[in-house]
Amino acid sequence: MSITTLDLAIVGAGAAGLHTARRAQERGARIEVFDAHARIGDSWRERYRSLRLFTPRRWVELPGLRLDIGVFDYPTAAQLADYLERYAATFEIPVRTATRVQRLSAEPDGRFRLELDSGEEIVAGKVVVAAGAHHRPILPAFASELDPAIRQVHSVAYRGPEDLAAGPVLVVGAANSGTDIALEAAANGHDTVIAGRHPGQVPGRIDTPVGNLISSIFIRRLRNLTIDTEKGRRAWERQRGHGVNLVRNHVADLRKAGIRQVGRVAGVDDGLPVLEDGERLRPATVVWCTGSRPILDWIDLPGFEDENGIRHERGLSTTVPGLAFMGLPFQYSIASPTLMGMGRDAEYVVEHLLRPAPVPLAA
Repeated sequence: MSITTLDLAIVGAGAAGLHTARRAQERGARIEVFDAHARIGDSWRERYRSLRLFTPRRWVELPGLRLDIGVFDYPTAAQLADYLERYAATFEIPVRTATRVQRLSAEPDGRFRLELDSGEEIVAGKVVVAAGAHHRPILPAFASELDPAIRQVHSVAYRGPEDLAAGPVLVVGAANSGTDIALEAAANGHDTVIAGRHPGQVPGRIDTPVGNLISSIFIRRLRNLTIDTEKGRRAWERQRGHGVNLVRNHVADLRKAGIRQVGRVAGVDDGLPVLEDGERLRPATVVWCTGSRPILDWIDLPGFEDENGIRHERGLSTTVPGLAFMGLPFQYSIASPTLMGMGRDAEYVVEHLLRPAPVPLAA
């Protein structure tokens, strides 16, 4: 059996993983990045094709490489995917694609063992899990009660209007992905209803030079809302369980497109979705924009999480020395799980993971 020994193993070659890899590379560490996708950036290529980010270019770029779009442009998911692939190639970051880590466990000496789907095993002194949060769709329990004739698709799996059956569309979830998909459905001739609590919206239009500059100011404010400040902790408590404010899409856009906004879907009656006011809808397709979770069942390290989630401080595990995570909700700031917050978190995680052990004082 082939066994490779590393200073640091990184699981996930998205933006968070590449940020971490580059910082560790600069410190001279022996590293490898493992990603289950066929190509670097495929986690973005697998999102719906019309997706365009609302993070300005300067906050999307990783250290040392320009993203080839206009100063005031926002990248599409496909452009970001290609950029991440080019970034890894430019800095010769060792990434093994099409390689799934099936099990992460601890060695008796405190190091980690990663078992790959190829049969190879990796032994690493430290491990960073940057595998992404959007893998396992969250669905309401009553979704299984819908009439089988109604097509159901989750936003994680939605690619474009070809995923919609002919006829009316119900989008459940009124945040950014939900409004994107609702507008696309309406533009393709579907009678569209969007259900859910309105999460609020950012004033102004970001797709203008002035709006771009204003969004940069807003991003700085988000980055300053950190877990070690009173304002940051209050913001985190307010955000729990709520969608992010609409950034590009506005309520006026939905109205202009003829999309009907309704309240929460409360359940199913005789196979049809029922709103909290009792109205029954008759969609041909339901698109669930109801969130997603990471898949962590391959991590065989007792105590790394509890009923509240991963046990960590700024991404560093508080129960498993040498283990860290990237891209967690409010890992340090509200911006942590986004492209605009990952760089700072990567610096912190790498600095603390790869910090040399103190030399004992002579007796």
